[in-house]
Amino acid sequence: MSFSANWNYPTSVKVGAGRVAELAELCTMIGMKSPLLITDPGIAELPMLSGVMAVLKEAGLTVGLFSAIKANPTGENVDAGVAYYKSHNHDGVIAFGGGSALDAAKAVALMVGQDLPLWDFEDLGDNWTRVKVDGMAPLVAVPTTAGTGSEVGRASVITDQENHIKKIIFHPNMLPEQVILDPELTVGLPQGVTAATGMDALSHNLEAYCSPFYHPMAAGIAVEGIRLVKEYLPQAVADGTDIEARTQMLVCSSMGATAFQKGLGGMHALAHPLGALYDAHHGMLNAILMPYVLKANRVEVEERIVRLTAYLGLEDSSFDGFMSWILQLREELEIPANLAALGIDEAQADTVAKMATEDPSAGGNPICFSQEQYKQIFIDAVGGKL
Repeated sequence: MSFSANWNYPTSVKVGAGRVAELAELCTMIGMKSPLLITDPGIAELPMLSGVMAVLKEAGLTVGLFSAIKANPTGENVDAGVAYYKSHNHDGVIAFGGGSALDAAKAVALMVGQDLPLWDFEDLGDNWTRVKVDGMAPLVAVPTTAGTGSEVGRASVITDQENHIKKIIFHPNMLPEQVILDPELTVGLPQGVTAATGMDALSHNLEAYCSPFYHPMAAGIAVEGIRLVKEYLPQAVADGTDIEARTQMLVCSSMGATAFQKGLGGMHALAHPLGALYDAHHGMLNAILMPYVLKANRVEVEERIVRLTAYLGLEDSSFDGFMSWILQLREELEIPANLAALGIDEAQADTVAKMATEDPSAGGNPICFSQEQYKQIFIDAVGGKL
């Protein structure tokens, strides 16, 4: 079976091994002559990146590189990227890397033509209508991890360092015009990063599936996305050179971000404040929180989880059977069983709980958890009490 294809949902996506070779052509096609490639410091040092830069230059593009991006990108990172873009007269952005780089790059592409500050475009009410669309830079996205699916998203998650909170910056035109899903770019990912980002993809698909909002198309995508994680994440972790597994994980990552227009939930409502407060890896946080939030949501999601188990082909088709699969998967991937393993304790339990109730993702949870309920879920997750 060939794993090379061109898709147009939700944007133009080129899927297949080696297709990063088409990057210069795509940039030219959408009018870039001097793109700024935005990535993270780790990728900036890799031979893979220097090879891509060389190909772009050979194609006649005047390409720049910006990599001052934190693992949880900040407003300051975005401001610095905008300043670099303007000072070097760039005319487009290439988002290249994991979720952090993609989110930062998308925010830079938004902000290069705006007069208002970044936080004025937080995803609240009709803030998005303030954007000067004509000022936005064209954008091509090339993910190098399979987790966030930010390459097919219309938003960026950026940390407001002053207030220690993650904020969602949104505009429909933040969706990249072109996407390349090239599994060869993910082959060198360490097992731990592959596992954590893969579990992030699972959390997106699972929370979208469990969200109470009406969106059957997104629910259908989420179900298949969960199956792909079940079939291919263990393979991708066990053998990083497995191109089929790497391809399918990139695909289910994009599927998760496509599906969660239906909504997210308590996992993300807690992961966002924890990421802002502790600078912990987003995918790892979701992986650890997953069973605790599932347990708290059981009364509302049990029926649909049972339907899901049939599609997944689990031997035990009950809610408990599904929970057992999640726990076994985490153990197989060497995901910690509790937040304490990340150095997180209960000291800020009240703050975390309050921030969770205020996080936009909380609105998609099947149960409208109170601050006290979020506090208890958090305390359970710190101590490993299921």
